[in-house]
Amino acid sequence: MKHKKITALFLALTMCSALAGCGDKTPLDAGNPVTIEVWNYYNGNQLTAFDNLVKEFNETTGKEKGIIVKSSSQGSVNDLETNVLAAIRGEVGAAEVPNIFMAYADTAYTADRMGGIVDLKEYLTEDEIASYIDSYIKEGDFDGSGEIKIFPMAKSTEVLVINKTDWDVFAAETGADYGDLADMEGLVKTAQAYYEWTDAKTPDVPSDGRALFGRDAMANYMLIGSMQLGTELFQVSDGKMTLNFDKETVRKLWDCYYVPFVKGYFAAAGRFRSDDIKTGNIIAFVGSSSGASFFPDTVSLDDNTSYSIEMDVLPCPGFAGGGAYAVQQGAGMVVTEGSEAEIYASVEFLKWFTADAQNILFSVQSGYLPVTKTANHMTAIADSGAQMSPGMEKTLSVAVDMVNHNQLYTTKAFEDGTKARSILEYALSDLAAQDRGIVKERLAAGQTLEEASAEFCTDTYFDAWYEDTLKQLQAFAYK
Repeated sequence: MKHKKITALFLALTMCSALAGCGDKTPLDAGNPVTIEVWNYYNGNQLTAFDNLVKEFNETTGKEKGIIVKSSSQGSVNDLETNVLAAIRGEVGAAEVPNIFMAYADTAYTADRMGGIVDLKEYLTEDEIASYIDSYIKEGDFDGSGEIKIFPMAKSTEVLVINKTDWDVFAAETGADYGDLADMEGLVKTAQAYYEWTDAKTPDVPSDGRALFGRDAMANYMLIGSMQLGTELFQVSDGKMTLNFDKETVRKLWDCYYVPFVKGYFAAAGRFRSDDIKTGNIIAFVGSSSGASFFPDTVSLDDNTSYSIEMDVLPCPGFAGGGAYAVQQGAGMVVTEGSEAEIYASVEFLKWFTADAQNILFSVQSGYLPVTKTANHMTAIADSGAQMSPGMEKTLSVAVDMVNHNQLYTTKAFEDGTKARSILEYALSDLAAQDRGIVKERLAAGQTLEEASAEFCTDTYFDAWYEDTLKQLQAFAYK
């Protein structure tokens, strides 16, 4: 790595660190501050909230201890990953490796195999480690030894976000109830009812019903849905993945997404489902709790009319009778090899940022969830005095409850894990969008919905997709 010395890691592991409880010794000097650089992928309100806290740290604790933090947004998640790996490889034109970079587990795992990632277990006391939500800490334990290669910074889970304004009209006329959306099976039935209800509004135009639902992050649907149904698709041990693409489980996932999609009960047109809410393409979606802050205030229709809407938030529906699993997502912070002062300063900043007061403030401003056990409660959030919008309060209330009453799940890191996850992200959704296009053409030609979609709702059609997807995933499985 550029600017990193081989001896630095030896010193980091052997010098007595105050972080590990060795008296009052510190490698920092307030009169000669050390500067650490943090790379992130935040943008918009999230970046503003992060940078404001960095500024507060620099003006208070950082000034007192001799730490200056520089925050640098690298753009998107993919941009950040590309820039981090290029820096670690020492590619021509790449920037120097930052002291801290934000990463998901697969990127952190790849960087760790390249060398130079610090095990933070050496810099935290047992009580400090125990203060964080257990599954967040375990995400950075790549080899099962208890190592901490990812520091939990801010997390999220998935929630069901609803355009309450349009839902209330539908519910008043049909008797639909939020309880109908408690599980995927009920959601599919309700989406069909919504399609038929909107279709009936224009009896002179057949088969023009509208979709009720869409979802972001299809890989989450596949992975978490499988866990709820009793199957772990990617079972990882020692960085190697065993594939469990159980056909019965996958068929259930197919029936509760692909089939309602090709029939028009579900939809996806914009880049994110909040975009589809904005255009009136859907009235409900499953997405990240951190993304709920992007829910629009109005719906803008093709005829250039618009109207205001109210947001509501419900728990993400699982499968009826299935296990109580919820997705754990959100990147953590990875500390890179450096001098003892740099590593010490990096951990000091991360601990400060995730102290309850700062972490709660960041959460209410960004939509992310606190990472400590004491902060991850609405009472603690309310008592903090942090100002929340009504929508943010609804989102955090549901998301915090989901974290506290479900088993959180995220896949363990493995080689080419990002590529394998990408197959889950697109294999089902891309086919559904393609085939829905064909169904719409057939509807325009005068076929009924059942006639137009019949070809795509057979065992034979599912089997062909299943075998093709299985073959793609097997390329990443341990042999």
